[in-house]
Amino acid sequence: MRFDKLSLREPGARQAVFVSGLSKQFGDTSPVFDRLCFTVPYDESVAIIGANGTGKSTLMRALVRLTEVDNGEIEVLGEKVRELGAAKLRHFRSRVGFVFQRHNLVSRLSVLSNVIHGAQGRHAGPHLWAQWCAPGYLRDEAMNCLARVGLADRAGQRVDSLSGGQSQRVAIARMLMQRPELVIADEPVASLDPKAGVEVMDLLFKLVREAGITLLFVSHNMEHAQIYADRIVGLGHGKVMMDIPSRNAKAAELKDFFMEPVAA
Repeated sequence: MRFDKLSLREPGARQAVFVSGLSKQFGDTSPVFDRLCFTVPYDESVAIIGANGTGKSTLMRALVRLTEVDNGEIEVLGEKVRELGAAKLRHFRSRVGFVFQRHNLVSRLSVLSNVIHGAQGRHAGPHLWAQWCAPGYLRDEAMNCLARVGLADRAGQRVDSLSGGQSQRVAIARMLMQRPELVIADEPVASLDPKAGVEVMDLLFKLVREAGITLLFVSHNMEHAQIYADRIVGLGHGKVMMDIPSRNAKAAELKDFFMEPVAA
């Protein structure tokens, strides 16, 4: 099922993400994107799938301009991302929560201090570096975020004493502290064992649904894409090759997006 031309709605028409004509190439390699187009409506959960090398992580980074593209339009949360100056870009990024495969926590600091870091986009200054410097109302908010991920009792522990699943829960609590309007999760459970992966995805999906936050996540797990997404977008050959409601997705249709490309 190939989508060379998608019936995209106009920018700003209740789209959390609007991407049109996106092109990107690294050096002399084949294009990562070739006029790629897709949208993500507000309050929807969308899974991005595709074999290695199809540009899933590059796309996630391009949405917040951590990676520059060659051509195309990117509109996220009503902002034309490629046109933003430095100050407006920083503010825009504070509205987007990221959950990565690598949790990007400060290992020598406490769980609570790491969660407080999530407020940096709202409150600048060194008083957010560690829990003992932060004002009481932010410590209270961070403790509430930890309670929501089931780790309030670990607030004083160093992050490097936690399991992988617990560390990812801390990363989710830090994201909640940010109060994002959109969450981008790039293979958030790829480094976890299957049981912990299901627990973390259950938690992430539950929290964003409760808060009415739009979720865009990359997954190499077919079942996760079917369970936790309203819609599944499959990438291949620089384009969107599939864009269907998850309830209509069949394993036979999805399996090619999880296979390694065959070398010529």
